[in-house]
Amino acid sequence: MKAAIFTADDFGVSVPLNEAVERGHSHGILTAASLLVGAPHVEDAIERARRLPRLGVGLHLALVDARPLLPRHEIPDLLGPDGRFSKDPVGFGIRLFFSQRLQRQAEAEIETQFARFRATGLHLDHVNGHQHFHIHPTVSKIIAKVAPKYGSPPVRVPSEPLVRSYRAGRDRPLLRLASWIVFSLQMPGLRRRLREFDLAFNDYVFGLCDSGEMTEQRLLELLDHMPEGISEFYCHPATRQWAGPDNLPDDYRVTEEFEALISARVKAKVLRCGIVTGSYAELLGRPPARS
Repeated sequence: MKAAIFTADDFGVSVPLNEAVERGHSHGILTAASLLVGAPHVEDAIERARRLPRLGVGLHLALVDARPLLPRHEIPDLLGPDGRFSKDPVGFGIRLFFSQRLQRQAEAEIETQFARFRATGLHLDHVNGHQHFHIHPTVSKIIAKVAPKYGSPPVRVPSEPLVRSYRAGRDRPLLRLASWIVFSLQMPGLRRRLREFDLAFNDYVFGLCDSGEMTEQRLLELLDHMPEGISEFYCHPATRQWAGPDNLPDDYRVTEEFEALISARVKAKVLRCGIVTGSYAELLGRPPARS
């Protein structure tokens, strides 16, 4: 069986992205959205999500390039002078791995983000990380420890099939290879920790090497090369561009990604290929965790 989860990340970061999530779910193929609970427009996102009972809303954990929930005096080593998390995931990741002080602060912030999601009253469909930082061994261990207290939601495993991804677009071979190597080194440990704590996960993901370019044509190509199993296609759609510290990279084709989600051609391809679609909870056979 081929099954697909179509997810919008960064839910709550802006009104244009929130609009795209609502319209992409109501009039398109979008089945899930990952909520940044510390984002500037999170209340608008929550209000929209409450109108969409079948939208699988998950927690988009943030420890890099985002706003914290805890005050500076509780997590001083996680924040820069601007009061935000580091924009350097590699450097921060190295420091986090070796510092117990940083690990304690990270666990406190992660627990707070889980608790904030619970306070929304939404069902917790899944968990993943902003910029995939949840695959960091320290972070994934914290998630495995904390998640059972919040209903044991499924967790995204960002494993993109190298050959299928390349065949779909036949572009950026070196980038795809490098990305595959880096992520593949982390996947065995991530899967092992998730299994140990009985946390479900997807089989594959598409979008690692196409972030900001999940356009109609790209989706059509990727759907032609889907493997058997549960694949997640994630994107960053928006009804228009926006400015500010929480905006997406300038080269992200956000409106084209939105148009792809409501494309009649993409809908027809999903049906023609016999692909089952749904949220994490629907496809993995587990009810979403009640908040």
